[in-house]
Amino acid sequence: MTRITAACALLLFPLLAPCQNVGARAQKAADKLLKTVENRYNRMQSLKLNFSETYAGYHRPAQTESGVLYLRKPGRMRWEYAAPAGKIFLSDGKDVFLYTPGDRRAERSRLKQSEDMRAPLAFLLGKLDFSKEFKSFETHLDGGSTWISALPKSENLAYTRVEFLAAQDGTIQRVRVTGQDQSKLDFTFSGEQQNAPVAAAMFTFTPPPGVRVVEAGQ
Repeated sequence: MTRITAACALLLFPLLAPCQNVGARAQKAADKLLKTVENRYNRMQSLKLNFSETYAGYHRPAQTESGVLYLRKPGRMRWEYAAPAGKIFLSDGKDVFLYTPGDRRAERSRLKQSEDMRAPLAFLLGKLDFSKEFKSFETHLDGGSTWISALPKSENLAYTRVEFLAAQDGTIQRVRVTGQDQSKLDFTFSGEQQNAPVAAAMFTFTPPPGVRVVEAGQ
């Protein structure tokens, strides 16, 4: 190393070191928050919360719906809509069912193969492990909460990115899912009730009279 190069390195080191320290602190804070979220949801057996859902498809106007979400280990969920009333999206841990009032059929698909962008939420009450589900993360502050932007490991899913807005205590306040077609599904959650009494029977789909169950895509 020449004297000039060495001198430059000595001059730059005090400038680079703080940046490296800031990056390291940010990464440490992000890792700590991910672990806090994991610990919060992994110790729950069930969960009940209100949701508002806004879907914006490619060249389509945004559509907002709302209702109550029930989750129960392992991987079972029931999206019970108040608007539109009677709509159900349900997972029994293996299959998912979608029924919209007025339809004469309900669609069924395998949970792991489902193209519905509500499916990523099922892992919240499985065994939540961000490093297993996602390959990379970015974080940025939003007031007193933090956005966690995660890219899934598999490219064969219906979505390309999932973003979580998490409070410092690990509560997930919002989830945004970006589809392969660049559609956006944005959930806002409130009124979280941990270990709420949620009966197993709630996750068995019983079609209304006259409604038949068909495989998705048929």
